Amino acid sequence: MLSQRFGASEFQALTSVSRETLEQFQSYADHLLRWSKAMNLVSRDSLDDLWRRHFWDSAQLLPLLPMAEDERLIIADLGSGAGFPGMVLAILQAGEVHLIEADRKKAVFLREVARDLKLEVRIHAQRIEATPAPFADVVTARALAPLDRLASYAQAVLKDGGKALFLKGQGADRELTLLPEPERMIIEQFPSRSDPSGIILRIGGLTA
Repeated sequence: MLSQRFGASEFQALTSVSRETLEQFQSYADHLLRWSKAMNLVSRDSLDDLWRRHFWDSAQLLPLLPMAEDERLIIADLGSGAGFPGMVLAILQAGEVHLIEADRKKAVFLREVARDLKLEVRIHAQRIEATPAPFADVVTARALAPLDRLASYAQAVLKDGGKALFLKGQGADRELTLLPEPERMIIEQFPSRSDPSGIILRIGGLTA
């Protein structure tokens, strides 16, 4: 059970990150709090609980990522917004992370965070549909779109055999019924460790 107050120490206890990595997350939190005074990056209510609702919520995807077959795992985070879950996975060195965010102001925020934290992430300030060719082993997304639309977005970015990891809420079961051709997909469900009402979907077979 999560403690009533969930902060940096609780996050470190669950993730076993190093002191240096924890300092990167603290810097990320500082950027988020400062920028949120001027623009809507995440809901204001969630800022009081950002270590759980944003950092831990994103970090829990790490053990669900597939192993890279050759070099580094290529991860594309769709509609990154304030960087969840993609920026968190980059801090955790999950692989080569691409953040796709069409909102120019949010893309500027992501670039500042990446530069300050010295992260080698690639930021694409464009719509997902503008991706020229499939390139990712994994796509991630959180609070972006209904599942049928997410599946379509993922198909534009995923290489053959790639997988998707989607953070979803209570409506996941209903959204699953909207998926086109679900019989050809491999769909796994995992309970969220950050939100008792949440669920994580890992989906294979999205590409032909």
